[in-house]
Amino acid sequence: MGYSNVALKDKIMEMYPEITKHGISVSLDFDKAKHAYLLTFKKDNRELKTHIEKKDADECMDGIKCVYLGMQVAEFIKNFDERK
Repeated sequence: MGYSNVALKDKIMEMYPEITKHGISVSLDFDKAKHAYLLTFKKDNRELKTHIEKKDADECMDGIKCVYLGMQVAEFIKNFDERK
């Protein structure tokens, strides 16, 4: 499946609106060696990183939520809120 990093990021933001709601910025890059997308979540001076496998990214683009990523997003939001 072919899509750009921007399209995947937009899809993630659409599927997980709580990211924007909590003022978290997201950057995304593809790591060819790991065959995975690396996501960086930032808010203020805090930063958290995770990855999404290519297969999961393909499913995300098809509108299927990735349970792993959803759990990571929820954990990141919790961590950001606790560190205030």
